[in-house]
Amino acid sequence: MLVKRFYSKSLMPGCRNQRSEFAKSLISNSHIGILLIAIFQMLLTDSTFAQELNRRIVGYYTSWSIYARDYHVTDIPAEMISHVNYAFANISPTEGAIILGDPYADIDRFYPGDSWDPDSLRGCFHQLIILKAQYPHLKTLISVGGWTWSVYFSDIALTEESRHTFAVSCAEFINEYDFDGVDIDWEYPVSGGHPDNHYRPEDRQNYTLLLEGLREQLDSLELVNNQEYLLTIAAPANPNVIANIEVELIHQYLDWINVMTYDFHGPWDGPADIVTNFNSPLYIALGDPLGEPYHSSFNLEAAIQTYLALGVPGNKLHPGLAFYGRGYGNVVNVNNGLFADYQGPSPNGTWENGVFDFWDIAENYINLNGYVAYWHDDAKVPWVYNPGMQVMVSYDDSISIAEKGLFINVIDLGGAMFWEFSADRYGLLLSSIYNELSYPSMVRNEGHRSIVPNIFKLSQNCPNPFNASTTIRFNIPEPSHIILDIYDILGRRVETLVNEQRRAGYHQAIWNADDFSSGVYFYKIQAGEYTETKKMVLLK
Repeated sequence: MLVKRFYSKSLMPGCRNQRSEFAKSLISNSHIGILLIAIFQMLLTDSTFAQELNRRIVGYYTSWSIYARDYHVTDIPAEMISHVNYAFANISPTEGAIILGDPYADIDRFYPGDSWDPDSLRGCFHQLIILKAQYPHLKTLISVGGWTWSVYFSDIALTEESRHTFAVSCAEFINEYDFDGVDIDWEYPVSGGHPDNHYRPEDRQNYTLLLEGLREQLDSLELVNNQEYLLTIAAPANPNVIANIEVELIHQYLDWINVMTYDFHGPWDGPADIVTNFNSPLYIALGDPLGEPYHSSFNLEAAIQTYLALGVPGNKLHPGLAFYGRGYGNVVNVNNGLFADYQGPSPNGTWENGVFDFWDIAENYINLNGYVAYWHDDAKVPWVYNPGMQVMVSYDDSISIAEKGLFINVIDLGGAMFWEFSADRYGLLLSSIYNELSYPSMVRNEGHRSIVPNIFKLSQNCPNPFNASTTIRFNIPEPSHIILDIYDILGRRVETLVNEQRRAGYHQAIWNADDFSSGVYFYKIQAGEYTETKKMVLLK
């Protein structure tokens, strides 16, 4: 069973705007009092997120985040990412050029410090420029298309003239709005996308020519501005859809490929979705009753191996991480709701039925309100099931995200992409992939799943602060007798989590603190001569 929820809205990285509000709430909460104020200040002084990124982390920011989601560019934890993909720009059906997707959100919304001068840039685009000035390592790309706005890609890719028109417009667009590149999100050439899309059999070849033309225009702009411009794509993970792209040809024009290794399954009733299943499994889920290619190919590992086999260099591949979950409705109460019959999407969700932001899952569904969390040790992902509501939700948590980060390190890929910032509004999942990719300490053996770390390491517990339970991860490079103890703030040992021989590898232990009071605790690991201690905070 997976860990129960609770993570602080203030102490996750990137929550600069929420920190002061959290502190105010502590002051007003008399039963927490001065102790938690001290804890809060103590944790803020920790330099937990000071590692240097060894790989790219690309996050999608959506224009609609500024509305009901109330998540703004200023909330982006830029210290933990390398690139922002702004979603989305659209395509003009009459001019065949890139156009603003949401003019109000993109360039007009007023933020403090903006100017009302008619020639002044406002909105998210201006905020991204400000963010880049604050974080000089950060690069931004405009993402074009997406599921809804891929309607006209086939048209603009059709002829040499239409391709040239679109490519020139993209170069002008990023030059005007100070983006560092273009991300093409054509979903999808030939077939497999939105039913309103325009499709042609020749889309497969025309996509390659479109990317070649874009690369030429960006190279020309580089000569003018003496600046590097990036060209990337969001690419499918379904092998049937991958076949509609000349993967072996396009990667020469691209800086990297963001592979959308999520939405493998959902409540859509197609041949891949006859039973409940995982949104984004890392590996094959043993017990999955589906036939091929769904059983073996609908997982992150298989998708990445497909691209590698087609000649894409590993450093040009970014697996996609889902910061959201998919919910199924009327799920039969068998196998804890997994691989079970269902009827349509769940009747609940964060913004729409059947779709759950991770922060919402963590606050309301993980071992809460009748939902029980489970873990699939083959697929390396969790799910929750409520037999009373007959709802099953497949999602990723900090542990499954870390597993995917480990895979990225071992295979030696370029980095990770995730969709999208507001779904992880307090940064728990982002901090997990950031920590994993900024600490690549492992040795690769014959198989990528036969891996061992090369040093001892005790990780920060997650979540932290926590309510009821938390996960402690530790790495050991050689077989060792492990002792993992919990101490209270007075230094008294209150519980022993591990006291046994463990093999070399990556391990975790869960501390269930239901019987303990709020406060500061410490956990200490001993493995031969190696010892390390870290602090954690229990909030109830």
